[in-house]
Formats: sequence, structure tokens, C-alpha cells
Amino acid sequence: MSVDPKFYLALSFALFSIGAVGLLVRRNVLVMFMCVELMLNAANLAFVTFARKLNDVGGQSMVFFVLVVAAAEVVVGLGIVVAIFRRRRGATADDFHLMKG
Repeated sequence: MSVDPKFYLALSFALFSIGAVGLLVRRNVLVMFMCVELMLNAANLAFVTFARKLNDVGGQSMVFFVLVVAAAEVVVGLGIVVAIFRRRRGATADDFHLMKG
């Protein structure tokens, strides 16, 4: 018994939508990072679904590339957040002007 690929694409769309709404609504930087990660994982799910449906490994190689980009984004982003947390107790998206020289 196999699950229809439309289900996976609908799930991917729902996860991406939740991430996009969370990114636009929330001001906490850590929550924004989690929303971006949710959006990237939703794209990964869509890539794997299309790769399996089309019997192509291109989608799975794109998943590897997206995971590498996500890891680099987390490293750089969390470095910036830690730098802001050292200057100020709470960090919001509006506090990035503190990073100016």
C-alpha cells in the first residue's frame, strides 16, 4: 500500500505556509529561524516527492544541497543572534541595527 504523492505535496504546502506565516508574524529571532528551517524542510519534502514520482535522483541531490545551505544559515544566523544577546537581554528582529559599527 502506497500513499499518493498528492498527500506529500499538500503536506509540503501546509508546512511551507505555516513557516511563511510564522516568519511574517513573529518578531522573535529564534522563532524566525525555526520558521525558515520549517520552510526549507517543506521544500525538501517536495523535492523528494518529485524525485520519487519521476524516478530521478536530481531531487534527492537538491535535498542534500538545501541541507548544506540550511546548516550554513543556522551557523551564521545564530552567531549574529548570540552577538545581539550579549549586548541586550532580549533579541527581536528590530534589534539588528545594533550590529552597525
